[in-house]
Amino acid sequence: MLATMQLFAQDNGVEMADALRSNGKIYLVVVCIVIILIGLLAYLFSIDKRLKKIEKENEHKN
Repeated sequence: MLATMQLFAQDNGVEMADALRSNGKIYLVVVCIVIILIGLLAYLFSIDKRLKKIEKENEHKN
């Protein structure tokens, strides 16, 4: 009986994703996620660049 209850509890359809796909707004969500990820990567690369610069300056002082 418990096994059948688990099967009824599982819903394979995601209503929000289906609604976004049907309205064509899923592409907007994907674009926003991509923009955020590109921004984070650019920020991380800029931090890495600054750290390397500071490390080189520190190396020459020692």
